Amino acid sequence: VQLQASGGGLVQAGGSLRLSCTASGRTLSSYTVGWFRQAPGKDQEFVAAVRRSGGGTYYADSVKGRFTISRDNAKNTVYLQMISLKPEDTAVYYCAADSGIILSSLRTGASYDYWGQGTLVTVSS
Repeated sequence: VQLQASGGGLVQAGGSLRLSCTASGRTLSSYTVGWFRQAPGKDQEFVAAVRRSGGGTYYADSVKGRFTISRDNAKNTVYLQMISLKPEDTAVYYCAADSGIILSSLRTGASYDYWGQGTLVTVSS
């Protein structure tokens, strides 16, 4: 499956953005999809994930209550709605997908086989 991440940009603190992860080649509903981010000089960090076909959603504590991950199966797309953005949310955001992730592994980037190219989110103070 090929993934295309989009929707990043520059936003002021307190603002909102919606990231999209659109798939081609396969039906994305058959995959667990995760969002990860990497800030300059920092390690990759799990942000959120949605399990395949009716599975649950999972969030990092740092974004819980502010970010929402969702699917639009008709558009073969997973969204990450981000509100109340903070400067510390600044990072390159990547979407990733895998068809065989178990629950205990979905917060680990190495568990995902397919990755999008990343989209930059910059939150100014």
